[in-house]
Amino acid sequence: MTGQVERLQPACPLGACDGSGWIIDPENVARPCECRARRIHQARTRGVRATLPRKYEGVSFDRPPISEMERDPRSRAVVVHVREFVADLDAMLAGGRGLWLMGDVGTGKTTLAMLVSKLAMQAGHSAAVYSLPKLLTRIWKTYDLGAGDLSYSEFFRRLTSVDLLHIDDLGATKQNDWVLEQLFSIVDERYSTQRSMVVTTDLEPDALEEQVGRRTVSRLVEICGDPLPLFGDDKRYRLAPS
Repeated sequence: MTGQVERLQPACPLGACDGSGWIIDPENVARPCECRARRIHQARTRGVRATLPRKYEGVSFDRPPISEMERDPRSRAVVVHVREFVADLDAMLAGGRGLWLMGDVGTGKTTLAMLVSKLAMQAGHSAAVYSLPKLLTRIWKTYDLGAGDLSYSEFFRRLTSVDLLHIDDLGATKQNDWVLEQLFSIVDERYSTQRSMVVTTDLEPDALEEQVGRRTVSRLVEICGDPLPLFGDDKRYRLAPS
């Protein structure tokens, strides 16, 4: 030991190289691994929230509440749809396709959306995960720059460049011109560049239009398709067995 700490290369998400981003062929010629482009892209999107809230880190199709939702006739079809989406996740993200989950409080829409984001990140895709109120707060922070903070234009570029943008609780904020402008700009840019989104909301489409604007909802439909309605009991208030 020389007293120096060995720096370990991050593992290749594709299992193709030694983590360096390069593959050495039998003739000792180096060629870039496919993971290199992904890592360059991820580096360009640093500064956005790319981690799940702690309570969703263990989310899985095989664990409650999603396993229970898949057995419940009221939510089974939506869980199956999400399964099909993630089974073809690379193609869905490459094509800018997304998901729009709609339902009352506690019906599992956020949990399902977090699972999609988790699987996307595990597959090596870049993602940003925000509730709408926290996203707006983060955007507002760019107007009050401190040392090392991202400017508005840089944060906007990174936010709209990730492979998957997950916005939770869409419509859960007071409407004003600034909010409408921010939402439309983000959704319109991702629509124009064919980048995927996953959104959740408590609101029916007509009510969401009143809250965030018809233009924004129209583009969400183009990205995500029609909303997937979730029905059922509020799982957060389920009583523990006696």
